[in-house]
Order: sequence, then C-alpha cells, then structure tokens
Amino acid sequence: MDMKRSMGVAIAATAVATATAVSGATLATADRGPKPTTAAAGWRQPCWPMGSMHRIVVNDEAGYLAQMVAHHQEAVEAARQLQRSSRTEMRALGASIVKTQTAEIATMKSWLTTWYPGQKAALSRPMMRDLSKLSGDALDETFLQDMIPHHMVAVMMSQQVLMHGRIQHPQIADLARTVRDSQHTEMFQMQRYLADWFGTGWRMPCGPWGWPDGSTPSPSQGTGSPWMLGGMMGW
Repeated sequence: MDMKRSMGVAIAATAVATATAVSGATLATADRGPKPTTAAAGWRQPCWPMGSMHRIVVNDEAGYLAQMVAHHQEAVEAARQLQRSSRTEMRALGASIVKTQTAEIATMKSWLTTWYPGQKAALSRPMMRDLSKLSGDALDETFLQDMIPHHMVAVMMSQQVLMHGRIQHPQIADLARTVRDSQHTEMFQMQRYLADWFGTGWRMPCGPWGWPDGSTPSPSQGTGSPWMLGGMMGW
C-alpha cells in the first residue's frame, strides 16, 4: 500500500474510532436532560475536503519538522484564546497545549537550524477558525470542534514519518512518538468534553471523500485498518 493510500485508510478508521468513543460518551450523558442551547449552536460544521488532509505528506525528517513547526504554531495561537474560557478544564487544556507545543517548537527549530539549515518553512493551510471574537460556550465548542481534526493531522504526520520517513536522528523518532501518543489522548479527552457539555460529538469533515486519485475505498479498505481504539497502523 502506498503512502497516500495508507493515510486515507488511517483517516477513515480514525473516524470509526472517533464515532465509537463519542457514541459511548453521549450514551453516558443521555439522562442529564436536553441538549444545552449555546451561543455556538448556530454555526455550521466546518467543511474540510478529505483530499486536503491527503496532501499533507512527509517523506523525511526535515519535512516533518518544517510541517510540524507550522502546525504547532497554529495550535498554540488558538490555545491561548482559552484563557478567556469560563471552564477550568478548558483553561487547563489550553495552558497545557501552549506549554507543551511551545517547547516542542523551540526544540524542532533548533534541530532544523543545526541539521537542516536550508530547509524552507512549511506553508500550512489554516485549520482553526478565528476565536478572538468568541466567548463562553461558543469559544469552547468551536475550539473543540476545530482542534480535534487539527490533532488528527499531527497524529497522522507523526505516524507517517515513523513508518515511511527516512529518520536519521533518534531524537526525531522520540518526538514523533510523543506527539502521536499525547495528541491521540487529547483527541479523546476533547471528544468527551463535547459530549458532556454540549451533547454533541466531532464528525468526519463534510463532503465526499476518497483517495487522492478520486477513487472510493471499498468497505474492506475502510474497516481493515489497524487503527481502531487500540492504536494507529499497528502502534
């Protein structure tokens, strides 16, 4: 299976795992009353065509570092907005993301300077909406809905470089495993917040999806991925 098709299988199976986890969390909160009416209720689910995720390809550790620096920077900027949240859990989540990913950005930049001084900065397509004018439930729900797929991309890039990248420095392999595992855990934490507070869950980005060549995966390709609740592509 080629690299792009592996990414597509991972995305499809991630949606299955996400739906399973959120469904369980929603059932656990089903008796807590009607779904809250929030300031965020009027916004529509963001629509990211699946092909845009497919196009994020990392073939070596230099490309991984360049892509991940840009990706982390967007996450840090969004997470800083959570200091205005009224929920202690969200402020703690935001502070954790800022602290962890800011340190990782500094480390990755130092590696790029030392090992790959000619590496160009990555051009990252924005995935997060502007949170600066949101507050209350609208801020929290929008952040959660946007940060889950944002984390998903980081997990995919990290697993991709571990499986297919030409890693020359063990420090980068260690970082990729840390990013993959920690953000995978945070994805499920954020899904539970959506279920507990808003009675909702994250959904696969809307619109038709398939492989980059325009074909559609068969059911066996979608359900046969090693990434279910236990891990991604065998980890």
